[in-house]
Amino acid sequence: MNEFMEFFNNSDPTNVSTSVKLVLLMTVLSLAPSILILMTCFTRIIIVLSFVRTSLATQQMPPNQVLVGLALFMTFFIMAPTFQEVNEKALTPLFNEEIDLEEAYVQASIPFKEFMSAHTRQKDLALFLDYAKVEKPETIQDIPLTAFVPAFAISEIKTAFQIGFMIFIPFLVIDMVVASVLMSMGMMMLPPVMISLPFKILLFILVDGWYLVVKSLLQSF
Repeated sequence: MNEFMEFFNNSDPTNVSTSVKLVLLMTVLSLAPSILILMTCFTRIIIVLSFVRTSLATQQMPPNQVLVGLALFMTFFIMAPTFQEVNEKALTPLFNEEIDLEEAYVQASIPFKEFMSAHTRQKDLALFLDYAKVEKPETIQDIPLTAFVPAFAISEIKTAFQIGFMIFIPFLVIDMVVASVLMSMGMMMLPPVMISLPFKILLFILVDGWYLVVKSLLQSF
């Protein structure tokens, strides 16, 4: 420990500053997956895309890598204004040593709170604020991220399930019609999914399903 402190005492301030920046960068990178999943639109997008694949009953088509990749790029596209604001107000001033780390954290949280507030239900937010016994905040910026993030997450999950339910309905109708036809024909041993799958894929292609799903997701933000 003494050798560690002696190293920093005898080191050039510029090198120490660079080391702090490196440690900060590594910390941000280690938290990046959690930030990406819980503080952006990634959660809603990946759940809805998973619902589409499940409703089609195409097993692993499209593969998980394709769905996650599409969700990531859609997230970057939708969150671009937020990320740009964070870079201009927090990261760039911090690296230019115009503000300290605490001020950078505050400035970086403002764009995310503004984005999350537009998609968080008051009921979900009140749940965590009441549990933490936090006084009623006067502004959005007074809400702690420890309450804001989980409230935003469960709001996004509920919204994604609502969209997924609407996607399921037409494909469920096809499954019911096919099952009824097979039962009326006495073909009890033939799996209805095997027969309904081509019809569901055909319907999805005819209505340009991926375009409609992606368009609906973009418009939901």
